[in-house]
Amino acid sequence: MFGKRGNEGFGKSGTVTPTAPSPMPAASAVIERPAATAPVLADPVREASATPARPQPSPPPARKKTARTEDYYDTKSQVFSALIDTIDLSQLAKLDTENAREEIRDIVNDIITIKNFAMSISEQEELLDDICNDVLGYGPLEPLLARDDIADIMVNGAGQTFIEVGGKTIESEVRFRDNAQLLSICQRIVSQVGRRVDESSPICDARLPDGSRVNVIAPPLAIDGTALTIRKFKKDKLKLDQLVKFGAITPEGAVLLQIIGRVRCNIVISGGTGSGKTTLLNCLTGYIDLEERVITCEDTAELQLQQPHVVRLETRPPNIEGEGEITMRDLIKNCLRMRPERIIVGEVRGPEVFDLLQAMNTGHDGSMGTIHANTPRECLSRMESMIAMGGFTLPAKTVREIIAGSIDVIIQAARLRDGSRRITHITEVIGMEGDVIITQDLMRFEMDGEDANGKIIGRHKSTGIGRPHFWDRARYFNEDKRLAATLDAMEKD
Repeated sequence: MFGKRGNEGFGKSGTVTPTAPSPMPAASAVIERPAATAPVLADPVREASATPARPQPSPPPARKKTARTEDYYDTKSQVFSALIDTIDLSQLAKLDTENAREEIRDIVNDIITIKNFAMSISEQEELLDDICNDVLGYGPLEPLLARDDIADIMVNGAGQTFIEVGGKTIESEVRFRDNAQLLSICQRIVSQVGRRVDESSPICDARLPDGSRVNVIAPPLAIDGTALTIRKFKKDKLKLDQLVKFGAITPEGAVLLQIIGRVRCNIVISGGTGSGKTTLLNCLTGYIDLEERVITCEDTAELQLQQPHVVRLETRPPNIEGEGEITMRDLIKNCLRMRPERIIVGEVRGPEVFDLLQAMNTGHDGSMGTIHANTPRECLSRMESMIAMGGFTLPAKTVREIIAGSIDVIIQAARLRDGSRRITHITEVIGMEGDVIITQDLMRFEMDGEDANGKIIGRHKSTGIGRPHFWDRARYFNEDKRLAATLDAMEKD
């Protein structure tokens, strides 16, 4: 079914060249085969490998992985070359991922037997897994992508890979054969979203089929080899009750956030890198009414809204001629013509903040966005600075009036030094007093110290505000009684 096998091993008589090459880098490029003999997998193989859900995460195998040596990679290269000369790629493209893996494993076992490679069973299993991952997946990254306990994967060149587990960064045993293999896998990832990474375009943002965010920076900008960073998303999307379980917020604080999302307050989620801003934004979008039309604008699509009426927009970088760029400002301006009821911006990082504030001020209540800042006050200052960066020649007081009139609530997320993530502030924007924006905290997190294991000890405390500024809005949505009960319960705690 998968090609002819010659009497003297696996010769050219079994070679089949696919008729419809994929735009993605050839799987054989991972093994650094010459371009003239490197076949390219057909599109259905890549689609088959991306569409089905990944296997459920399992504990690391009991067997200890052997150290990668030049002999191992030489053997792998020989087996891979024989596999490509044997397999019928057009037939392989018709199979789903699991069946394709089984066919590849059967042929690789035959190759190892015929060529009489001296390998133990564990070494043979590792080789089989590696070759299947190279052909159908993302090579050495596959075991890390299958684990649901990993939050970040950071590849610093071919010889060094770090992962974040439980809020702590540790070094992984995963290695790439060389920088060419790593760059080939990066090209395969970014090509899935119509982007490219090479010397002429060495920086790229992309995403995996499961929504995980990917950043690639290649030589010559990355001096020690291609740097790949993957921010993984959990297969099971977190909800507020799970954040309560993890201690990120109290049950009463979670109800307060539900009410804030439900009554269409304009929300900005503030926090540092890795503090959980996007996760929290995803949680809050779960309380948007199903009838509302929601438009999301992102640099790299990450949000996972469950509502039926959602339009997702994504920016586009310039092409090789430097033309065709679509910025976040372009998306926000255009989505105002699309009759949105809520606008959600994945991350505000520049002059587009002005367009978002204008949208919040023109009838699009309940809009949301995230911004990098360490405190709610700093969040307001950063908005003012980003508006100035856009070249808007407005008086400082006018800019602050626009901010105060647009933002209702700032939710501050933080990643503490023990790796845990907490919602540290729920802050209202009240208005202006002179030239100063007035805010008030409804709840904040106070640290008391740490335990013997280095875990932060603290508690969320109410500030005693009995009637928030958005009280009338809550009453309009018939949430005033629940809001009052929640604030009373927070004050008692």
